Amino acid sequence: MSAASTDPQLARYAFRRKLDEIAAIRGRATELISLYVPPGKLISDVIAYLRNEYAQSSNIKSRTTRKNVMWAIDSLSNRVRQFKEPPPNGVAFFVGSKAVGADKTESVTFIVEPPERLNTYLYRCDSSFYLEPLLEMIHEPETWGLLVMDRAEATWGQLRGKRIDVLRNRQSLVPSKHGRGGQSQHRFERLIEHAAHEFFVKVGETGTELFLPRKDTIKGILIGGPGATKEYFYKEGYLHYELQQKVVLPLFDVGYTDEYGLKELVEKATQTLQGIELAEEKRVVQRLLSEIRKGEGGLAAYGPRDIELALDAGAVETMLVSEGIRRKRRTLTCGPAGHSWTDVVDDERANAPPPACPMCGSTTVSVTAEDDYVGDLFRRVESTGGRVQMISDESEEGELLLKGFGGVAALLRYPLARRERTGARPSAS
Repeated sequence: MSAASTDPQLARYAFRRKLDEIAAIRGRATELISLYVPPGKLISDVIAYLRNEYAQSSNIKSRTTRKNVMWAIDSLSNRVRQFKEPPPNGVAFFVGSKAVGADKTESVTFIVEPPERLNTYLYRCDSSFYLEPLLEMIHEPETWGLLVMDRAEATWGQLRGKRIDVLRNRQSLVPSKHGRGGQSQHRFERLIEHAAHEFFVKVGETGTELFLPRKDTIKGILIGGPGATKEYFYKEGYLHYELQQKVVLPLFDVGYTDEYGLKELVEKATQTLQGIELAEEKRVVQRLLSEIRKGEGGLAAYGPRDIELALDAGAVETMLVSEGIRRKRRTLTCGPAGHSWTDVVDDERANAPPPACPMCGSTTVSVTAEDDYVGDLFRRVESTGGRVQMISDESEEGELLLKGFGGVAALLRYPLARRERTGARPSAS
């Protein structure tokens, strides 16, 4: 499973869903192997390591566990050999035998290419798969520009999720203040101010080089530093005007202007970053509630039937989808009646027997196609020029969307001509 996708939100959702599936697997004993291979790791070294683990696994006392572990390592070695080298972000393998009840097991294999770079090589054999390195990548949708500076030094960096990267460090040649009096003091002060101006210009040009080509992909720019230099730099417009508009206010007081300063800046700005993201979710959910209060003329749709009507009519402007839903869209076919229809079920009900045919009541109904519900929503909405906005299930607004509206609602371009609601209207209070 690769995390790559044309839509970052859908890729992140698919990645999180795959991790949920892997996390739910349990072994009867330590029969589940997790292997993380970072970029640059020699495949030959990984194979040699697995060969050594295979030899040591022969000492496992339990015959069943020994057999399953040796099979898992052998299968894992075959999977690893398919790679000449690790992908750019590395690759994670999850292989083993999961418990299925009645003292039986079933072999499972997952290969995951993460959305961000793996930094460590890791092998672990346990009764569950080890997912912490990948779970840390789930909430990494945005990139933030970082700048810490004073008159002596400036460091540009970027924040991607929890990872801070240093992009450029620049030392200034601004001299310290001249202590002598008279005309010499005034002349040196002018030279110092000119040198500071030249330094600020170069810092701004560096920001333009690093972030202007990616201005549409960065969420904002955080600026920090000791003293008033950062405020002067911002207010005097040394940044490109398009980057200036992305600066998050207020600016932050930090004690350092190097890599440690970037870390301190992120720590100081954590609440601000969370607030910006939550504010956007709150805005769009509040707009949904406002439209619902307008009644039949409002530009909102919720509930399975209304959602389908809006999708079929191409009326969806923005589809709000909770990150917490796990559903499949199935195509069901009744052989005796020759009738086909679709339904949407939660993952835990997807393996249950299909419902009876609504045309003839026959129970000889088969599932002829199955797709991820959220992926299907993305395709259908985007095919008519709309967009999908994923809403976190950890915020108050996200919880309202998930519990009050079943995890899916839509803001429309125009009111639907006909509303056939199937249940009570959710509270918009």
